[in-house]
Amino acid sequence: MEIGSQVPGFCLPDRAGEQRCLSDFKGKWVILYFYPRDNTSGCTREAMDFSEQLPDFEKHNAVIIGISPDSPASHERFTEKHQLRVVLLSDEKHEVAEAYDVWKLKRLYGKEYQGIERSTFLINPEGKLAQAWRKVKVNGHVGAVKRTLEALVQ
Repeated sequence: MEIGSQVPGFCLPDRAGEQRCLSDFKGKWVILYFYPRDNTSGCTREAMDFSEQLPDFEKHNAVIIGISPDSPASHERFTEKHQLRVVLLSDEKHEVAEAYDVWKLKRLYGKEYQGIERSTFLINPEGKLAQAWRKVKVNGHVGAVKRTLEALVQ
């Protein structure tokens, strides 16, 4: 995906099992972030950081959507445990992750497996890619996304 190109559309279940589509947010800025797994340290920190900063994003007509391969029930527990305020969607078959090219071969302790490469996409109100961050490091990331959004809406 190139900056300025139309991003892939999708529909996925939220924590209540309701289908949510990217097209539901047309006319808004969308911060779409992919994360590996609910309730792990980095993923929890990222979700909490986005939740804490949500009012600042909303001032700029933005919504924050997190996607992982976890089930809707897992998202429900994760949201309740950490009082998250962002939309979490379940991509159990990793079809959306593959469409956004974030489903990657990973290595941990000498073992290889397929999983999410932590990534964030800033999508403009017309559904086009405004910015992408790949191989995200959690510390400072939400601030960087917020600064980019603020610069684009000025």
